[in-house]
Amino acid sequence: MIKNPRAILALLTALNLLNYLDRFVLSAVLKPLQDDLQLSNFVGGSLATVFLLGFFVTSPVFGFLSDRWGVRGRVPLVVVGALVWSAATFGTGLVHGTGMLIAARAIVGIGEASFVTIAPTIIDDVAPPARKQSWLAYFYTAIPVGSALGYLVGGAVEHATHSWRQAFFVAGVPGVVFGLLCLFIRDRASGEPREPLHLLTAARALVGNRLYRDIVLGQCAYTFAIGGFGFWAPKYLAARYAMESGHASFVFGLVTVVGGAIGTLVGGRVGDVQTRGISEDHPIARRSLTVCAVSCAIAVPLAAACIAATTSNAFFAIVLPCEIALFFGFGPFNVAVLRSVPLELRASAMALSIFASHLLGDLWSPPFIGLVADHASMAWGMLLCPLGFGLGALAWWRGRVVAAA
Repeated sequence: MIKNPRAILALLTALNLLNYLDRFVLSAVLKPLQDDLQLSNFVGGSLATVFLLGFFVTSPVFGFLSDRWGVRGRVPLVVVGALVWSAATFGTGLVHGTGMLIAARAIVGIGEASFVTIAPTIIDDVAPPARKQSWLAYFYTAIPVGSALGYLVGGAVEHATHSWRQAFFVAGVPGVVFGLLCLFIRDRASGEPREPLHLLTAARALVGNRLYRDIVLGQCAYTFAIGGFGFWAPKYLAARYAMESGHASFVFGLVTVVGGAIGTLVGGRVGDVQTRGISEDHPIARRSLTVCAVSCAIAVPLAAACIAATTSNAFFAIVLPCEIALFFGFGPFNVAVLRSVPLELRASAMALSIFASHLLGDLWSPPFIGLVADHASMAWGMLLCPLGFGLGALAWWRGRVVAAA
């Protein structure tokens, strides 16, 4: 059995890394995939929307089941999710038509929903009280690193084999191994099933929580912007600066690894320092939201500047500090979510925030940016991203004020 808290953190973080690798390998090979299957930019962007439909529509169900079953259901739900998304990623490389491709990406989203909803609550339970933000930051470092590895692995495999299909084969297998290892996790939270929860009752309680609403509204705007930016950046680089597609994905991935890792780890550490010695939930949420709002506001002019850059070198020089700022609030944000609601609603709170942020966020941004690119230019579409970051910063600052009341 895996009982050591650090070992549990390491295993779940590794699986989260593979989660995002599988998600973003599609962006790395999007151009050759579009060429092979003859997909427009709008349809290519809609593949992200299909994935997100599977992801966010099912996440409230997994959150509700986790809160209702307690420790009895958390680990099995994590394992099943990892196996499902890994098998569907492998299957993406086997498709030969748009319908099969859409189905595979939707199933990837369903599998990921189970893991992303539940894993943070396990880490929050096993983390030392004074290091919860840092531990969640370690877990969420897998987002930029895993996303970047998606670009790197996808770009490198496609470049070496001249086949976008091989990238999905390489990406799909490791998740099965790490998912099965999770069977040995000993969940240390209260082992008894919780009092039965009703889905609508839980939803009403969360929607009626003003602090939680502001946190989620900020996440919606942020997710719209960062989802669109991350999905289209490799193709934007190739189109604007005449970079080879695989090389553009590779370099963007390297920058994302560095910027994302620095931002997430340092942000988590700053969040711990900001909340040190505080035990009440709302003051912790308030200080965590301060970190989120300020870092996101800093990213607004940087995002606009890198999109307007006239050379690829200028783009990469500006996008590095931009990504540091964007990922700075990952750990503090999730602590704010968990501390804005009662203990018995934590998994449901994570799930509803996922549902809302994708429904109102990056469900629309990739196809919308693609639509603008089809009728104007990719640069005009990408400029929607700084606007989203600004709206997110404003909502989080308002939430900070609410938490202080």
